[in-house]
Amino acid sequence: MTATTATAIERPSRHRLEDAVPPGGRKRRRALDAGNPRWQIYVPLGLYLLFTLIPFYWMLLFALRPSGSTSLVPWPATTKHFSKVWNDLGFAIFFKNSLLIGVATLFMTTVIALLGGYALARFNFRAKQLFMLALLCSQFIPGALMLVPLFQIFANLRLIDSLWSVIIAETVFQLPLSIILISGFIKNVPVSLEEAAWVDGCGRFRAFCAVVLPLLRPGLIAVGSFAFVHSWNHFLFSLMFLSTQEKYTIPVGLSYTIGSGESVDLGTLAAGGVVAAVPVVIVFAFIQKWLVTGFSAGAVKG
Repeated sequence: MTATTATAIERPSRHRLEDAVPPGGRKRRRALDAGNPRWQIYVPLGLYLLFTLIPFYWMLLFALRPSGSTSLVPWPATTKHFSKVWNDLGFAIFFKNSLLIGVATLFMTTVIALLGGYALARFNFRAKQLFMLALLCSQFIPGALMLVPLFQIFANLRLIDSLWSVIIAETVFQLPLSIILISGFIKNVPVSLEEAAWVDGCGRFRAFCAVVLPLLRPGLIAVGSFAFVHSWNHFLFSLMFLSTQEKYTIPVGLSYTIGSGESVDLGTLAAGGVVAAVPVVIVFAFIQKWLVTGFSAGAVKG
């Protein structure tokens, strides 16, 4: 009696699971499994993962093992290199400066790109296509080419050796692609949703905040994360516009730990690299699902 009841309970659940997959999808999956053995998938992925993780392990090895050790395992582990980097070399200040620049660039890029993307997606105006072409062409201009005019502008504004000079420069170079991406996300949101909110008495801004903005969350996270990571890792603007050590960022601080000749402290350099890499790894670990869905943000079926 118990076995019969258990079988009767299990059958509907099994049928529901089978019905959840379309028949064509099951046939296609069987064909792919039969034509492509699993080792043909896992072996290349394993090799690629090994190729990617070895440099990170090597950096972590030098950062954790004592100076002069040749062991391939960081044991006994030491935090002396991290203490030297964080306290003696001023990486605590560099970390704070990089974090301020990254967060400010993220905020300014996201807000301005959101406004510009909405204008491109919802309004028609003269030279709209020409403006889009100009945004695309601006991506071909390297940052090094704009150093002299930017330096002159910031010198006239008395922003040299100020974090705002780096924030403004990073925002300017992040905006074109961000505006294009955000406008594509907004175009995927039907205008009828906003029109329904207008009929209910909402203004354009309120309808945008209540209807469009929640659907853009994956896209905004993707755009903001790229702006943060780029400003965190960028070296050129910080090197050119910041002159005092108290204003340095982590990439500039790392460049000064290299030294010259045989005076390079590999343990200290590796510890600095770990400090620089950890925030980026944490950011991508938390937002990876949003990055995958970000390119379909705002899509509506039916």
